Order: sequence, then structure tokens, then C-alpha cells
Amino acid sequence: MPSYQKTRIQLDPAERLRRKRFLAATSITCVALAMVFGAVHVVQLGSNRMADMRARASYDLKDEVNRIRAAGEEIMLHRMHAETNKALKTYLLEEVTALITPEQWQELDVTVLIPKGPFLMGTNASRADLQNKPQHTRQLDAYFIDKYPVTNVQYARYVAQTKYRSPLDWTDGKVPDKKLLHPVTMVSWYDAKTYCEYYAKRLPSEAEWEKAARGPNGKRWPWGSTMIPERLNTYYHIGATTNVTRYDNGQSEFGVYDMAGNVSEWTSTRFAPYEGSKAAASLFAPKALIANTAADKAMSIGDLVEVEDRVFRVRRGGSWKSDPFSTSSYHRNFSMPHYASDFFGFRCAKDAE
Repeated sequence: MPSYQKTRIQLDPAERLRRKRFLAATSITCVALAMVFGAVHVVQLGSNRMADMRARASYDLKDEVNRIRAAGEEIMLHRMHAETNKALKTYLLEEVTALITPEQWQELDVTVLIPKGPFLMGTNASRADLQNKPQHTRQLDAYFIDKYPVTNVQYARYVAQTKYRSPLDWTDGKVPDKKLLHPVTMVSWYDAKTYCEYYAKRLPSEAEWEKAARGPNGKRWPWGSTMIPERLNTYYHIGATTNVTRYDNGQSEFGVYDMAGNVSEWTSTRFAPYEGSKAAASLFAPKALIANTAADKAMSIGDLVEVEDRVFRVRRGGSWKSDPFSTSSYHRNFSMPHYASDFFGFRCAKDAE
């Protein structure tokens, strides 16, 4: 049987150096290729993500310039609209009344009694935004809150009764097609406040809104502490607002609907830190773009400066556009009160006397 013996090849120093250089060059090339392919993969993921978001959008993004967009982007247009104090065209009250059945009117106008007592407000969750912290106990008197967000048809009744200007996205004073029972949008905080006061109500405070949404024991969503996409309209899943009665499986334990998703709802509360908050004070201070020169002003360039005579108002509940975790019942969003958008809405409340 033959025997084998390992043979060690002796390399001269020049050959050994050449091979080391070749190995180093090969290693560098492999790393570089890995980085290139990794970058291509990330770009592809980003492209796929953008394609997914475009597919979920409620309109062709090529038409974006002709659309009412997010809060602030059309603020000048809304200001011009707000200067029109009265509706130029609107329904007759009899016309509005006939748009839905008496049973539907009765249901839309239902208010829910929220009993007196304490509840857990805010959160201590590690990944929550700082404005939502810390969790604390609040005591509230009993109050009523609307079972549903204010709908287009209810707002149409209000416009017919008062001749108040219609929302910016209505055409000739008419509710958009097939959206009678969708929440009204494109209304500012001032519009919402005026509406509630006309019916001897008021906007709920954010504490009242949160208790009605999550109950006394601090649920994360109206139904519990687990995100269930089938129970709300959010994250472009549908691409527009939905009928306020649609998600009966998403109501709170008090029987209040649409407190997660659909529209982000105005509250009466000024945006301010909770006691014990670690959020920077600058987060709660509205800012305006101040141009330092005429050239900067012409180019809309300037410094963001805190403005003392302006305040943010709190919005709650997330919307059909927002990410799912912004629909958490403790999450606080905020806007200037004169802003309006196609995902802003509201509901009313009143004291329980």
C-alpha cells in the first residue's frame, strides 16, 4: 500500500509578498462588491416602498398639484377660503333632511355618557414620543361625547341652517359624491369649535377624548392593547375616509366609534407638556419662518422663530393617512388652529348636568 507524505512548498520572499498582495486585493474587491450590492438592495427596497405607498395613495400622484394636500401645504388657499364668511351655494334645509333616513339622523346624533371617575392618561412605553409621557392618573366629571365624528351630512345641515361657508373640498356647496356618512374634513379648529357651539356643545378636551377612547384602564387602542388592522382605517389601507359606522368592531368599551384612524380629531386643549414631561419646551412652541432680507422673503428662505401669540391645538386618534402607531389612544398630535386638511375632523362633547 502506497504511503503519502505532506510536502511543504518553500516560497521565496518575493513570491510570498506577491501572494499576500493578491489576497489583500481580492478581499478588498469582495468587500467593495458586497457594499455595492448592499446599496443596490437598499435602493431597491426604497423603490419598492415608494411604489407601495404610491399604490396605496387615494389618487394618481401625477395629479398632486391639483389636489388638497396635507396640513399646511394649502394653508394660504384655506385662509382665502376662510375670508368667505358665508356659503355662496348650499342646500336647502329640506334637501339636507331628505338625504338620509330619519333613523340615520337619529343614530348620527347619539351622544354617549362617559361616567365620572379616574382613568390612566399618557404612557410610559419606551418607544413612545416624549409628548405622550409620562403616564398619569386623571379624574374627570361625567360628560357626553358624540358617538361618531361629525359627518358630511351633519355639516351640510349646519351649513343650511347657518349659511356658514362649506368645507374647502366641497363643490358648489355640495357633499362629495357618496360621502354623506364620511367624517367631514377640511375644517379648522375654529370651524369645529363654532359648529359645536351652535348646537350647545363644545369640543372635548384631550383628556375627555382619551378617556372615551381607551377606557379607565389605559388600553392602547379602543379595543385593547394589540393592533388589529381590521378594526380601523389607517395607513392608506383604504386610501380615503370611510363611513363612520363601518368599524363596529373598533368601538371603545363605552361604545364610541372611530376613535382610532379615519380622521385625526380636534380637541379644545392647547398643546403643552404633561407634568413631569422630559420633552423639550421647544416642541410645544409654534414657529414661523422669518425672512431676514427681501431676497430671502422672495425665495421663502428664513429662520424658524418661536411665535408667542400662536398656539398649537391637540389632535387625537390618527387618521387614514397616518402610520398605525399614531392611532394609539394616548398619542398626541398637534397643529395650528387655522390649519385644515383632508384628514382633520372632529366630534363634540358637553357636560353631563
